[in-house]
Amino acid sequence: MEIYLVFVDTIQNSNKFWSAKIEGSNLTVEWGRVGYKSQTKVHSFSSHSVAVKKFHNLVTEKKSKGYSESQSQMNGNRHISDIRRAIQLLNVLRPYVANGNFDHRYIQALNEYLQIVPTPLGMQIDPYIIYRSVNDVDYQKELLNSLLTTSTPQPAAVAVAHIPESTVEKVVSLKTISKNFWRHL
Repeated sequence: MEIYLVFVDTIQNSNKFWSAKIEGSNLTVEWGRVGYKSQTKVHSFSSHSVAVKKFHNLVTEKKSKGYSESQSQMNGNRHISDIRRAIQLLNVLRPYVANGNFDHRYIQALNEYLQIVPTPLGMQIDPYIIYRSVNDVDYQKELLNSLLTTSTPQPAAVAVAHIPESTVEKVVSLKTISKNFWRHL
């Protein structure tokens, strides 16, 4: 059992993650700023079930504070619907960047985008220069679009039973994106 959560509020200079993983009766918790050295703590419990209960309590606590599920930077798989939503958000961000007009709708879209695609932004976030030009936005859109055209792995559950492909949410790996995805940050 494993989870990766992010909390992004660019106005408040917040771009952090929290993750938890259960191995036997141990619960490993890791937290920090996206793209920076993290802190880790291992909790040992008397049984697997006690570790699971603590896991769920901590996840509930973090989600109540505004954290949302995501994937670690450059790791794991994303549902195609997440990638499409990220592209939609880049389309929303593009005119704001082009016009240099950054209102609350820009900030809201930027925060949502960064929850889908965790990005190291440095220690001091200036949400108004994360994308310096429409070329930066277009570059990220191009890379995300390339994920949609590559062969996508199927979720592990599909291998167990035959499910028509049209009913399965395909996933793509952020590992296939070049590290230059975050080249300007």
